[in-house]
Amino acid sequence: MVWKPHVTVAAVIEQNNRFLIVEEETSNGIQFNQPAGHLEKGEDLIMAVKREVHEETAWFFEPEHIVAIQLWRKNPEFPSFIRICFSGLCHSHNPSQKLDDGIISTHWLTRDEIAAREHRLRSPLVLISVDEYLSGQRHSLSLLQSFLDLDHA
Repeated sequence: MVWKPHVTVAAVIEQNNRFLIVEEETSNGIQFNQPAGHLEKGEDLIMAVKREVHEETAWFFEPEHIVAIQLWRKNPEFPSFIRICFSGLCHSHNPSQKLDDGIISTHWLTRDEIAAREHRLRSPLVLISVDEYLSGQRHSLSLLQSFLDLDHA
């Protein structure tokens, strides 16, 4: 059997020293996370993060940088995830939009407010990503190259 990690995207979105966080129902109870989700068939990573932010928060997101590319596994019994974490800006919020299944609400929290919820974070990557962003980690989106549906004939 070939080992295949899950590919996910996440967004660190900061406005006025606060970060956009989703409160969501999970199999481990209510937890907090960045807007995030799985890469879907036929989309590139930029499309995926824009879609996930919009579905989970009702904000339109424009990625500007890559904060980190993270490989994470909770323990050997759990699946592994490759998580591409972006930063960028939000615009055009639609407060009447229904949020994705499982999303309870969105919050704009400071770094310390996120850290105070450490026991309720979806993964340690939530706070790690905020700290990486705050330390100035910014990589060009040009690192990402997509070659979908190329015809080599």
